Order: sequence, then C-alpha cells, then structure tokens
Amino acid sequence: MPWVYRDRAHAGELLAARLAHYAGADVTVLALPRGGVPVAYPVAQALGAPLDILAVRKLGVPGHEELAMGAVASGGVRVLNNDVVLHLRIDSASIEAVTRAELARLTDQERFRGNRPAAALEGRTVILVDDGLATGSTMEAAIAACRNAAVAGIVVAVPVGAPQTVAYLAGLADEVICPLTPAVFRAVGLVYGDFSPVHNDEVRALLNRSRPDGIGI
Repeated sequence: MPWVYRDRAHAGELLAARLAHYAGADVTVLALPRGGVPVAYPVAQALGAPLDILAVRKLGVPGHEELAMGAVASGGVRVLNNDVVLHLRIDSASIEAVTRAELARLTDQERFRGNRPAAALEGRTVILVDDGLATGSTMEAAIAACRNAAVAGIVVAVPVGAPQTVAYLAGLADEVICPLTPAVFRAVGLVYGDFSPVHNDEVRALLNRSRPDGIGI
C-alpha cells in the first residue's frame, strides 16, 4: 500500500487530532523508545501534556531476534507470547537468559531522561504512544507496567497496527486509538514515507524540548 504518513512527526500530528478530547485533562504521554518519541512529541504538545518515556525491550527468539517471544518493561515487568514459546519449544533457560540481557538494556533507555525524574503516573491517565503495532509485545509490557503504577486509565495511541494486535490490546487497555489497520498487514514502516531509524540524540532533544522549565538535560 502507498505511504500515508510523511514521517513519524506527521503521524503524531494526525494522531493528536484523534486525541483532542484529552486536551487539558490530567494525562501524561508516555512514548516507547525510540520510534515512539517523535510520534509522541506532537501529541504531548497538542494536548498540553507532559511527555516522558516508558522503557521497554522486546525479547527476541534466540537465533531469530527479529521475532518477539515477549517483552520487558520498567519495574521488572515481563510478558511472554506463549504461542511463540510453545511452537518453537524455547526452553526456560533461554528465556531467562534473554530476559536478563534485555532488563539490563532498559537502563540505557532510562538514561534518555538525563537528570530529570520519571513522570508521576499514579492516579493519572496515561497515553502510550509508539510508531506502530506489529506483534504488540512491547506495548503489552508497557500496559502491564502502567497497571502496576496504579494509573487512572490507559490509552494506547498508534498511527498503524495489525488488526488482530489492535483487537487484542483493546482488551487490555481502556481505549485504543489506531487510525490505520490494514487488512493485509506486512510491516509498520510501509505506511511511512520516511521511516529512518531514530537516533539517541533525537530522543534526548525531543524530551529536552518538552520540558516546561526549558532547562537542558
């Protein structure tokens, strides 16, 4: 299919229009690094909401790391795709080894904040933003982490997603906003004109720019 979004920032601008009813509400926008940050920035700006990240890492199948068997998120949260684990007969030792490695890498994502503390989430509605949903493992872990933080509500907002994944996450979150759910879903990047990798410096710059005090990190 032809691309729909020029880039992640354009996708975020269009997504913000679908979230306009949250403007002025007690919400926090949480981006899944790294690709979710350029999408989340215009959303947070449009809503006048604070922007933060929620560190999350995919658990790749050993030897086929592009295939997710689950994900981990801040706070020690882990979710597993039992269908993948059982079908590929992945043993518990392999799962634990990958889990330990990816939990350690969460620290790298947490450093994007610099010296500012993580946003307070308890009692607030959180809007979880990524650049798209394929298997949904990382978003599922993000939802679980937010539930553990005693938030008031969870909204998943993404520009594009696989229909079955969107339907599954709708049963976990309080609301899912996904403007584009192609019947034949191949990859998130196909709906973007520019789906270049998001670099660490861009993530830091956007988080820094979103700070209400304007103080650099």
